[in-house]
Amino acid sequence: KSTFFNRVIGGRIAIVDDRPGVTRDRNFAKTDWAGHHFFLVDTGGIIEGSDEPLERAIREQAYAAVREADVILLIVDGKEGVHPLDERLAEILRKSGPPVLLVVNKMDNLPRDARHLEFWSLGMGDPMPVSAISGKGSGDLLDAVVAKFPGHPDIPEEEEEGVVRVAVVGKPNVGKSSFVNRLFGEERVVVSEVPGTTRDPVDSQMQYHDKTLVFVDTAGLRRQSKVKDSLEYYSALRTAKVVRGADVCLVLVDATEPIHVQDLKVVEQAWAAGAGVILVANKWDLVEKDHMTAAKFEKDLRLRAPFLKWVPVIFTSALSGQRVRKSLDQILEVQDVRHERIPTAEVNQALEALLRHQPPPHSRGRRVTVRYGTQVSTAPPTFVFFANLPKALPEHYIRYVHNSLRERWGFVGSPVRIRFREN
Repeated sequence: KSTFFNRVIGGRIAIVDDRPGVTRDRNFAKTDWAGHHFFLVDTGGIIEGSDEPLERAIREQAYAAVREADVILLIVDGKEGVHPLDERLAEILRKSGPPVLLVVNKMDNLPRDARHLEFWSLGMGDPMPVSAISGKGSGDLLDAVVAKFPGHPDIPEEEEEGVVRVAVVGKPNVGKSSFVNRLFGEERVVVSEVPGTTRDPVDSQMQYHDKTLVFVDTAGLRRQSKVKDSLEYYSALRTAKVVRGADVCLVLVDATEPIHVQDLKVVEQAWAAGAGVILVANKWDLVEKDHMTAAKFEKDLRLRAPFLKWVPVIFTSALSGQRVRKSLDQILEVQDVRHERIPTAEVNQALEALLRHQPPPHSRGRRVTVRYGTQVSTAPPTFVFFANLPKALPEHYIRYVHNSLRERWGFVGSPVRIRFREN
């Protein structure tokens, strides 16, 4: 499985080994085929019936991945032939809901080899022969995969005027679905007890101050609460999916706990995707105010992660509704910041000032000069500076330029991108 995974994504992410069970977690990566962008998830090998804690955990992770998939690939070993576990998995997957493609791997002598035909006995339809090692058959398989996708090719949408796409993200169990329900004033996020099914729309929208706020993948919030196994890993995958299409991300954290590394990774993911970020400290009603004030909470945040200085914080209680609606005004403010454009003359005034204060360090005896800058795009604000030796600029100096722009214009809630090009 991991060899096929690496073949498709074009890089070695999953650990490949001949021993069963080497892939312990689910690896995932974004890839594309024929205009379709999608996530490929590599699960650990399933060993049925074992009570070994690690093997049981791997099995549960794999089944969690199945519950969330749009298309499932059941990969079997063409050299070994039909195995009783193949039959058991086929029986389970027939009842799972999403379409399943039966992939017969290790067919290294294609097209002469016909051993894949014996897998018709699994009742999973046409077995698709591939050789993950050589890549034979992979193209036909990927054609079959994207043909099973719901809807149209996943091409990033351009921003519609007056529409703000909002993602509510964060670790499991911080109250995301409760927060969305409180925002809409109703049980907006509802699912049946059957795993992987939902009665609510994928997106939920509202009108607010002449803007349409579209909260993306609200169904996923509830689905996540139903996936009891490997929540942290599923949360990371879901976050990667939803922030890609969001303008602004509400990152919910549990105010009763210190901020986690995972929370910081969520913020970084959102900024890397170009989305604005608002940190929502939920469950604020449960915090003992004698020991923790809002000011102290923010100070502790910024001691832990200085970049959070540029992220607005809202203190809410989804349970009582305290300040939940305030997030709507903050969303519009951050969206305005993402679209802010600085005149070129002002950019170069700022550049002159920061160069006077701290010129670039020399590179191998050569003077590095930065001559000109301009903002080339918005959403997020992106600046290009022209230098004689752009590759010689050290990382700390690029951070200095970035921080100088922040100090001058703030861009609170929005990522800021800086590029250096050769003059």
